[in-house]
Amino acid sequence: MNFKDIKKIKSFSILFIPTRAGIETKSRQFSSNKVLLIVSIYSIALLFVGFLILNLTPLRGVVFPGNSSLSPSEKQLINELNQRLIFLTSELENLKSTNEQLKNAIMLGDSSLIDSLTNNKNQNKKKKNPYGGDLFSVVNFLFGGKDPSQQDNVLFTSPTNGFISRGFNPDIGHMGIDIVVKIGTPVYAASGGYVVFADYTVKDGYMIILAHSDGYITVYKHCSVLLKKARDSVYEGEIIALSGNTGEITTGPHLHFEVWKNGKPINPKTLLINN
Repeated sequence: MNFKDIKKIKSFSILFIPTRAGIETKSRQFSSNKVLLIVSIYSIALLFVGFLILNLTPLRGVVFPGNSSLSPSEKQLINELNQRLIFLTSELENLKSTNEQLKNAIMLGDSSLIDSLTNNKNQNKKKKNPYGGDLFSVVNFLFGGKDPSQQDNVLFTSPTNGFISRGFNPDIGHMGIDIVVKIGTPVYAASGGYVVFADYTVKDGYMIILAHSDGYITVYKHCSVLLKKARDSVYEGEIIALSGNTGEITTGPHLHFEVWKNGKPINPKTLLINN
């Protein structure tokens, strides 16, 4: 029997056969239109009852576990929280990357490594004057000073042109000096060396760290722009950054400058020859 044969059927008969003997078998006849009407009414009734159950009872949350039952304000709040979570995840990855770079900076700042790099760099150069080739070194030696090549302290030039607003005070955690300058003022390398760190940090903003010979490290904080990257070689007086006011702990436009030797902070003013 195919679909065309089914369409020709005009009525249906239902036969009721009792399971006990002695009861008369009954039959009831229904027209096709009547059967279709009953099925339609029954289906509509089921859909209506199901709609009421899903919308007026907690069963909706079980059947549809999504957030369709949330109000527009709740959906907006969830979206904002998702965006914040994504942002915080990104910031965490950036902090991890910065920490790794700082670790690399500490490793690269080892004096033996810097000394070896300096020696390799100077192998192809002519032998220099042991007194440094400048008037200050010659005068210092003539008046009873040490041979500059044997001095314990390396002299540095001022990293920028400004006045010192806050001095060296390690007792309160201020490991350098603050030099007040306008944002965008050039920042110079206080001595020749190698860039071991150049990136943004949350507290100190854009910061660059240079490693020098004899275990010295200089630090330049709160910059607005960094002009050098890690592993770059710089010479004394070369522009390495522009001053700024970046980072959470800055108190205004200035350059925070630190000098460290073998892991210990030193008052920069004792080493600057033009402060």
